[in-house]
Amino acid sequence: MTDRICVAQFGSPHGIRGEVRLRSFTEDPMAIAGYGPLESEDGARRFTVEALRPAKDHFVVRLAGVADRDAAQKVTNIKLYVSRDKLPPIEDDGTFYHADLVGLTAVAPDGTPLGTVTAILNFGAGDLVEIKPQGGGEPLMVPFTDAAVPDIDIALRRMVVVPLSTTE
Repeated sequence: MTDRICVAQFGSPHGIRGEVRLRSFTEDPMAIAGYGPLESEDGARRFTVEALRPAKDHFVVRLAGVADRDAAQKVTNIKLYVSRDKLPPIEDDGTFYHADLVGLTAVAPDGTPLGTVTAILNFGAGDLVEIKPQGGGEPLMVPFTDAAVPDIDIALRRMVVVPLSTTE
């Protein structure tokens, strides 16, 4: 398991006063402001949230040290991370941090290895599990639903995946 978790990503600037669109990946999206400074993926940059407000399908955030549109443009698309110990503990067996799922071995219900989980993605219609096939080739994309992913065992580093053709 990783000690840092991706919790958000900056979008494009909002207006001319340095505000930035933000997409939160946390269960409670407003909690993003309470985790303390957010770090870039490489850890080289830190961002302090001064204000956060909801917008249509994202948040608008004002950051310390980002005072105009040009400065806001420079943070576009930066993924934001916090230390795992700043996040609430997982109390439900069916809840996971996406970072803990990446790297799991994906297997069919009969145990046949399918590949390795490379990402959990969301393009707006729900989460998808991306699996790099064991023999190479195009990634397998599976909806992250109970029907398509009936079992996840973090301790065994394994995820049972029902291929789409059998879940329809």
